[in-house]
Amino acid sequence: MKKSFKDKVSDKLVKAFLKNKIVAPIPSKFTNKLTEANKFRKLCESKVSIPIIGYKAGGTGIPVMKKLKEKEPFYASIFKNNFLKSGKRVKINKSTLGIELEVCYLIKKSFFYSKGAITKKNITKFISHMAPCIEIVGYRQRKKGITSFGDLCSDFGANVKFLIGQKKKYKKINIGNLKTNLTNKKIKQSVNGNTSAVYINPLNSLRFVLNKVKKDKINLNKDFYVFTGSTVGVVPILGKGLYYGKIDKLGSVKTIIS
Repeated sequence: MKKSFKDKVSDKLVKAFLKNKIVAPIPSKFTNKLTEANKFRKLCESKVSIPIIGYKAGGTGIPVMKKLKEKEPFYASIFKNNFLKSGKRVKINKSTLGIELEVCYLIKKSFFYSKGAITKKNITKFISHMAPCIEIVGYRQRKKGITSFGDLCSDFGANVKFLIGQKKKYKKINIGNLKTNLTNKKIKQSVNGNTSAVYINPLNSLRFVLNKVKKDKINLNKDFYVFTGSTVGVVPILGKGLYYGKIDKLGSVKTIIS
């Protein structure tokens, strides 16, 4: 059976994802609208046999959302090969957009067998642990900048690597007002942030992702992670070396950029 043009383009992007390569930009008709980008993302993800360990929320900054005229963030799958422990080395390229500092949650597999929507009242019963994490964001394409959420969503959610700090058992804290900081002392780069920058707060972002996963009728049948979005925006990587992230009351996480 002859492959469609969309199939051929997705094959190229999937190959780039698996081989850590960079390809020419995909046609804009797959990226201009978030609805089409989401369909393209799902097609690409369906062609990857590596286990999924969780999901990310993308585009969680409300000012950016308003600027790009989007009503809500998007989500994407995270595969095991892109999930690392704190302190590991990550090699970047010219299509890397930046580095982010986030709150992540470990969700119990009982979520997949729950009925009804996930709400502010029932969400906490599905959370096992929480932790600080770093996300390296970038394209598998020769392109720079962001013109729409579709740019990010269509390219596997633009996630390159995730590094997770020490997990802590979940407890209720004021997650919507925690100070955060991302630093590279070698080049004197330091960016302050706050968890309030994440789609009202990280718990609200988590709720968004869980309801999308439920709507798409996904069942991993195991505990999984949800990465809720950057507390410091997309921080440009101005130099190589150690990047150290800290979130008050949660802990720290680091990576070596090379």
